[in-house]
Amino acid sequence: MNQYTFDLIAQHRPEVLERVLRVIRLRGFTITNMEMALVETKVQIKITVKSDRTFDLLVNQLAKLPDVLNII
Repeated sequence: MNQYTFDLIAQHRPEVLERVLRVIRLRGFTITNMEMALVETKVQIKITVKSDRTFDLLVNQLAKLPDVLNII
């Protein structure tokens, strides 16, 4: 099983975290660690996931969310 860590920057809205977690779950990834910080009007989330699936699948789906600004 592969492990990936990435930073996600999104608009600070009440539903953003829920949407991000739903996409991660539906794409077959398991969250092993998560840190979140509010920086002015944006949310920075550092997430570590594991899965046998390709990481690009997850990144492409997260990038489609309207409030997601950047995935590093």
